[in-house]
This record gives sequence, structure tokens and C-alpha cells, in this order.
Amino acid sequence: MILVTGANGQVGQELRFLATQFTNFEFIFTGSKELNITNESAIQKIFEQYNFDYCINCAAYTAVDKAEEAEDLARLVNATSINYLAKACKQYNTQLIHISTDYVYHSETINRPYREDDVTNPQGVYGATKLEGDLIATQTLNNAIVLRTSWVYSSFGNNFVKTMIRLGRKLDNLRVIYDQIGTPTYARDLAYAILKIVERIENKEVENYGGIYHFSNEGITSWYDFALAIFEIKNIEINVAPIETKDYPTPAKRPHFSVMNKEKVRSTFDLTIPHWRTALIDCLSLLD
Repeated sequence: MILVTGANGQVGQELRFLATQFTNFEFIFTGSKELNITNESAIQKIFEQYNFDYCINCAAYTAVDKAEEAEDLARLVNATSINYLAKACKQYNTQLIHISTDYVYHSETINRPYREDDVTNPQGVYGATKLEGDLIATQTLNNAIVLRTSWVYSSFGNNFVKTMIRLGRKLDNLRVIYDQIGTPTYARDLAYAILKIVERIENKEVENYGGIYHFSNEGITSWYDFALAIFEIKNIEINVAPIETKDYPTPAKRPHFSVMNKEKVRSTFDLTIPHWRTALIDCLSLLD
């Protein structure tokens, strides 16, 4: 049986959608109303009630800018709650799969995709609290899997892709940052990868798999080029001007370069990862 926390977020909803393809597993999907992960007794209660084999934690405080003024709340959700979940997983012998972020990295000198053993250097509350959660998970559980991802979007919820479509149909001109480089992640591809990882573990196809992994779609782009691709695929005519990060100040500092090396997750779990543009086309086909 699989517990999915944060099931109303983008990855959680994609897991819910894909669950029908993985009929060998039984799922319990919980949003904050069904399971408040900041409440340790609530976590204990649900773990006592069900015999979970896996816990996929999709819950997080992801309001990057608001986190700068809500550090206690961000830490409660992104770190303290992971302690509660990890302890319950250890007590009940449950495999934890935890989703994290590229915001834990921030280097002014690295110009190659980040590897899992690269030095972390978060520059804001969001990244710092997520890193705390990563460390708690891996230090509490030898077999915990932490999946760091980036630029997540889907047909569910609010995200960059939906914002671009909405603005593109309303405005004649738009400015988008071009000096932040990374890789978009289609939440459905991430969710599918997670379920394939569960399948591989369940079938005992992998061993000694605990640790930190990277997952995004393949390829490299900027927010500006990502926006251009969205408009091109959706046949939206709009003038898009590239701007620098300094021209669009935000409370939280964003990584200028957050491309991640995915060789470890590919080779360990025998995954095939689609290119970001292919994934984008798939997602946009679901949006009118």
C-alpha cells in the first residue's frame, strides 16, 4: 500500500491520475485536510491504521518568495514534518520517497550539470528548509530516496506554463528572464518515474538504492526560451523580450544555473526520461 501526501499538488494529482495504470498497488491519497503532516500524532495515527509499504511525500511549502517572511512555517512543512514522516517510516518499515528541489544548489562557478554529491548552497529560506528536510530523510533512513527536481509544471494547478498561456492571450508584449538556465519538469513524467521506481523496488530489481537523485526532463533551456516554446506550440502571437534577473527583482534569490545531471537515477532505476520539449507538447495537448 502506498501513502501519497500532498496529493492535491501538481505531482500528487499526476500520481492520482497514473494510479489506474499501476493496478498492482493500492493507494491512499491525502491532502492537508486528510493528513496534516505538521501534526506528528496525525502521522502516527494513519501509519498505525494502514500497513504502508511506501510513502511518497509530495507535500511542501513552495511559496518561494513568501517563505522569506514565513521562515517558521516553511521550516515546519519542509523540515520538521519530514522528521515526523521519516520517524514513522522507520518505525513501520515503510519506504520513503521524498521530493526536493534544485534550490538547494547555488554556485557562481559550476558550469556543468550538478551531480548529487556537489556542495549545496541554498540562498533563501525555501532552499535552506528543503535541504534540511533532505538531510533529515537520508540521516533517519538508510534507504530513503530524495528526488530533487526543477521548474515543475503540469495541466493541474498554477504554474509557469499556464501563466504564460494566460498572459499570452491577454497581452501584446511580455518580458521574460533569459539569464536563469535550467530544465523544466513535466509533473506527469516525474510521477511516472516515481511509480516505476516503486515497481523496481517492489520487484527487487534494485538494491542499495537509498540516497539523493536528480530528476527533470532532459535538455537545457532558459525561462525566456521556455516561454517562446509554449507560445510557438500553442500558436500564440506575442512579442517576448528577454530580460535579466536584475530587471525583475524578487524577495528570494533564484539560482542562475540549476541544470542537474540525471545519470544516477537513469542507471539505478533503468529510466527513460523525455526531452523537455517533447514533455511540453504532451502537456499542452491537454490544455485547450
